[in-house]
Amino acid sequence: MAPAVPLALLALVALLAPGLGVAFPGCDYPAHLWCSSREIAVACQAESRCANLSHPAAAPVELSLYYESLCPACREFLVQKLFTTWLLLPAETLNITLVPYGNAEVGAGLTRCHGLLPRCRRLCSDRLVRQERNISGKWQFQCQHGPEECLGNMIETCLMHEAEDFSTYFPVIFCLESGSSVTKNLEACLQVYAPQLDGARIAACVQGDTGAALMHRNAQLTEALDPPHRYVPWIVINGKHTDELQAQAEASLLGLICRLYQGEKPEACGGSGGPKVPARCRR
Repeated sequence: MAPAVPLALLALVALLAPGLGVAFPGCDYPAHLWCSSREIAVACQAESRCANLSHPAAAPVELSLYYESLCPACREFLVQKLFTTWLLLPAETLNITLVPYGNAEVGAGLTRCHGLLPRCRRLCSDRLVRQERNISGKWQFQCQHGPEECLGNMIETCLMHEAEDFSTYFPVIFCLESGSSVTKNLEACLQVYAPQLDGARIAACVQGDTGAALMHRNAQLTEALDPPHRYVPWIVINGKHTDELQAQAEASLLGLICRLYQGEKPEACGGSGGPKVPARCRR
């Protein structure tokens, strides 16, 4: 028979064992099991000492961008800030929704853009024209920067519909918005960034009922904004839009996302987590 081990010695072993500690009320498990599961570690208040247990993933920061395809400020924000931030951060950090539609009503006169970042504002006019109209059962659209912008909005909407995966279509939209023409460079941008996509299917969407239905959905999403948007780009973060959040996003989007993200900070935020190279640099 093995010699009896004094209880005091067992207590000392449990106290000094790596990653373990003294049991707490509600912990009915022996010390060697405290790190066997998260539930037991919580009950025994040993989480901080159980290196084998992974921390639960934090929710990504949710960012929705309401924009117009030809609005200078929208293009500047999407190309120089949003796309760059997305490249630098791991996928689990930031979730982006793009809604190309813009100002729900536009004036009959000239487009008016203001500011150093020339936000495209809704016009004040005696002759407001609804951007979206249902004529004989078909949706038709008028856009702040003319028919070319309506086409650009439709192309990007149909691209998103056909690609489905954000990491597939966002580089293509970046290519369109950063190039000389949003509406004429689709094939070239697809060839570089998403050759697996069928340009003919996207064109059929643009020209058919599917594209109109998708644009109608964008109209509904835009018109449901609370507070109602006053200009584009209109940035909503974690379901909220405020002047302060908008200003912070335009000044330093990466810094804002890093501050809001509740998980382990990725390398781009000054933390130790995340890959050594941008997460979305693909071959």
